[in-house]
Amino acid sequence: MIDSENNLLNNIDSPVDLRKLKEAELPQVCSELREFIIREAASNPGHLGANLGVVDLTVALHYAYNTPYDQLIWDVGHQAYSHKILTGRRRVFGTNRIYKGISGFPKISESEYDAFGVGHSSTSISAALGIAVASDLKGEKDRKVIAVIGDGSMTGGMAFEGLNNAGASNADVLVILNYNNMSIDPNVGGISKYFVQMQISPAYNSLKTKIWKALGKFKWIGPLARKMLQQQQQALKSVVFRESNLFESFGFRYFGPVDGHDVVGLVRIFHDLKAIPGPKILHVVTKKGKGFTPAENDATKWHAAPGKFDIQTGEVFTNTSDIPESPKYQYVFGKTIIELAEQNEKIVGITPAMPSGCSLNMMMNVYPHRTFDVGIAEPHAVTFAAGLAVGGMLPFVNIYSSFMQRSYDQIIHDVALQKLNVVFCLDRGGLVGADGPTHHGVFDLAFMRNIPNMIVSAPMDQVELRNLMYTAQLPAMGPFSIRYPRGNGPQLEWKQKFQKIPVGKGRKISEGNDLAFLSIGHAGNMVVESVARLEKEGINCSHYDMRFVAPIDQSILDEVAAKFDTVITVEDGIIEGGLGSAVAEYFALSDKHVSVTRLGVPVRFIEHGTQEELYRECGFDADGICRAVRKLIDRRERRLNPFLPRKKGDGL
Repeated sequence: MIDSENNLLNNIDSPVDLRKLKEAELPQVCSELREFIIREAASNPGHLGANLGVVDLTVALHYAYNTPYDQLIWDVGHQAYSHKILTGRRRVFGTNRIYKGISGFPKISESEYDAFGVGHSSTSISAALGIAVASDLKGEKDRKVIAVIGDGSMTGGMAFEGLNNAGASNADVLVILNYNNMSIDPNVGGISKYFVQMQISPAYNSLKTKIWKALGKFKWIGPLARKMLQQQQQALKSVVFRESNLFESFGFRYFGPVDGHDVVGLVRIFHDLKAIPGPKILHVVTKKGKGFTPAENDATKWHAAPGKFDIQTGEVFTNTSDIPESPKYQYVFGKTIIELAEQNEKIVGITPAMPSGCSLNMMMNVYPHRTFDVGIAEPHAVTFAAGLAVGGMLPFVNIYSSFMQRSYDQIIHDVALQKLNVVFCLDRGGLVGADGPTHHGVFDLAFMRNIPNMIVSAPMDQVELRNLMYTAQLPAMGPFSIRYPRGNGPQLEWKQKFQKIPVGKGRKISEGNDLAFLSIGHAGNMVVESVARLEKEGINCSHYDMRFVAPIDQSILDEVAAKFDTVITVEDGIIEGGLGSAVAEYFALSDKHVSVTRLGVPVRFIEHGTQEELYRECGFDADGICRAVRKLIDRRERRLNPFLPRKKGDGL
């Protein structure tokens, strides 16, 4: 623990302050940053392991480079806490990921030091190249552009597209490959194995470093000799390194691997690299969770803090309530796919680097040869599943809703067009909470509904999730999408006998005469609460759980249109293109005169906060639903009796 009187971090409000320190003081800054992050995460949980791993790297970058003029781009951005703390947000860091507080990810509108907004992986190299080329076109020859990307993100195809383009250019870009052999779960695949080989086969890198340093001792001939060495590196590799360096094959000058926790050594390396023009890559090796023993020992668990915890022991404070907690949808998915795989030997599971997050790790433990983590490669995951389906298997592809957006072409071209029986389980559907707009899964109902041959469904509870999964694996179902939210479902008793759900058929939850609710997915539970409240006020509503937006249950819509002139749709998704749009389109095209009020996520990007806070902001929590009903009832009464006195504040 650093004495508060000698605390250096307290006097750093920008990288300008950091650069006033001596190199010898930088290790203390790193120690203080780690203490600060651990203390903050203990009371306000956020991404922990990745941030502790890049503390030294972050300090070195801001010390060696002239940020914000020099542009620093983070890949994903969940590891940018030290960056935020050093760039003027230390005093407000307690609001990190809290409603109306600072974002947990870099965000252009939040700080001039956040050169590029991020949240999804594998984008940094492309963005850095674009910024570097723009700087060159504007004549800013002295501006440096740095992209920091983890080895997990390097498995994404977009990273290689960026490498391919950047390596063929003369752009002055530095790519820092942060190797810790982890994303959320341990990394997989050939690229991961290649990085391991590079780390444990130091002959080439060691020899190159020794020659480079030796040549530097010669004042006049040294620079020329170093240039010749760079030109002849391929010949050197052929002697001491069995395979050519992947990055140099792309046209990058490769340096490393180096210790990512030697902050002073990193500063000196960065000063050297600034003098070398063109595309370069520095390979640094770090430890995820560095400085906090529980996070070092269990990087998956501590990728994000699993709750409030004791900073000395790492003990996570658990809910001590006597009220039993219903299981999360993710847990029910994990248990259910094992049951189905026991019954159907064709079922396989696929996820792009999220086995623990989506609970597919449960199936991995039981059926390791039928479960595939393909790395951060969502488009590949979908087309891989399409190939498995052609080969006679029945793939369940579990991808977070916001990440599924990256696979839209593959869903259409490789699965739906060919009518393949691939089951898409879209975890984190809807507003996810503190991760904010980069992670909200609010577009899937709209973009899936427009794809021919695609069945698009959402369960209202865990029992429906199980039954939709069971239905999706029945013969000749074709492309089938099931989306469900982050967090707990409403059912304590969820493990029931499987039942087939007729495709395109909803169900009636309650009967009333004043108006009708049509809901899809988990949002239906907020409607149930609202119906109960309104009944106490003498307002009686029908409620239908639609289950499917494609195909939509036209028999329910006909029944509703015959009885009601007012309908409210409720969904945890963007209102344009989702359930509300489908209902309005059907009524309009069938010439049914029904007024449709759509409740859901408005057409704007929703910021971060708890799910409950965001439901309230969007107006489809129970209070918001009840307000919408009262306004509609009041409006109807006013039409019938225009002389009714206005209620205070009704705004109608």
